[in-house]
Amino acid sequence: MTKVSAGPMPPLALWGGVEATVNRIGGLWLDQLRESGHHDRPDDLDQFADHGISALRQPILWERTEHACGVLDWSWPDLWMARMAQRGLRPIVGLLHHGSGPAWTGLAEADFAPGLAAYAEAVARRYPWVEDWTPVNEPLTTARFSGLYGHWYPHHRDETAFWTLLLNQVDATRLSMRAIRRIIPHARLVQTEDFGQTYATPSCQPQADHDNIRRFASWDLLCGMVVRGHPLHRHLCDMGFHRRLEAIAADPCPPDVIGLNHYVTSDRFLDHRLARYPAHMHGGNGRIAYADVEAVRVIDGEDTWARHLDTLWSRYRRPIAITECHLGCDCPDEQVRWFAECWSEALAARQRGVEVLAVTAWALVGSTGWNALLTAPGGLRERGAFEPTAGGLEPMPLAGLLRAVASGAYPAAAAIPGWWRRPERFLFGAADHGSPVEARAQNRAALVAH
Repeated sequence: MTKVSAGPMPPLALWGGVEATVNRIGGLWLDQLRESGHHDRPDDLDQFADHGISALRQPILWERTEHACGVLDWSWPDLWMARMAQRGLRPIVGLLHHGSGPAWTGLAEADFAPGLAAYAEAVARRYPWVEDWTPVNEPLTTARFSGLYGHWYPHHRDETAFWTLLLNQVDATRLSMRAIRRIIPHARLVQTEDFGQTYATPSCQPQADHDNIRRFASWDLLCGMVVRGHPLHRHLCDMGFHRRLEAIAADPCPPDVIGLNHYVTSDRFLDHRLARYPAHMHGGNGRIAYADVEAVRVIDGEDTWARHLDTLWSRYRRPIAITECHLGCDCPDEQVRWFAECWSEALAARQRGVEVLAVTAWALVGSTGWNALLTAPGGLRERGAFEPTAGGLEPMPLAGLLRAVASGAYPAAAAIPGWWRRPERFLFGAADHGSPVEARAQNRAALVAH
């Protein structure tokens, strides 16, 4: 299953992406492309190209294109794809971005996977020159939000529903790539997923162990790895998914590129000592109650990018692209520090032999409502590398860094480390949570055991 490219690696590429989620809350549809105004600003693409971005994660989303069953409106994607071709921006086409499909289907429906595959074939026929595809963005994250936590449609809150939604998205990806490759035989699957690590106090360690295996589920399933002996296999078979696992393993669709999406809040810490944390952080698994906290607030995570790149390379031995690098905050300088750290760690990983292809500047024109996980209209607006104005886009300091690294410059060391490196990040008394070294060692030992 390993795939290691021959020959020297090309220079680290700068990719970009616009936050493109179309998610459903009951009968309400939230569209980030319209929230940011990007839907109405094709000139945004000129700014991206002018700042050295070579490839763009381009949404041609099912819900936005197939307005009625069998009726597809190509006017918006045609305009954007033509403009991208003019400016030399290579598209990485996404078909579903935290969505559940048009109104006549859904993540839990039997027609979901074949429906997306039929749409994928239509898109491939329309744009047969596209090489890179992401049929489903972050299937594990979408399954958690829609099937485990109840935030998004179909608003389920149980583990069986969660795994059903994930397997349906994996099947949709497999069927979609099969349809695309009938038209474009050399098409590449760029499979994105949010990726972090869960740490825990000893009482919560079993849940952390489960989370640290589950985080690989999308890629492991697509690679046909979830067979007898895999830590998830018995659990899923006991839930009645044996035949589905067999079918996936018999006809896998391994990613050509592992897409790492990572945020400063992606690493988590589980703590059974609820009194130390505000009530909104309290949760549990039905057996033990615990607080679920951003790990950066309680333990040392200074090697985050390096650790995740090395972990994914060791497990899959496939090319990796950092497909979302974004820091949601009001301080442009902190966004510069976050991206500079990511770029530097990607370069360092390449020196260690990790095949990192690109770093993607995400949410280029900002996003809205992620502070509430897109559970209602509106919400907090987060800046991107460019800020929308009445006259178009205004480049922020991060845009200057993007232009610099695209030209081959190495990011200068920050005079002030990012807030995730400074002591004031510890909101809950870091010393009270035991040694960060011990916490990391316990979790690494648990991963080795698996």
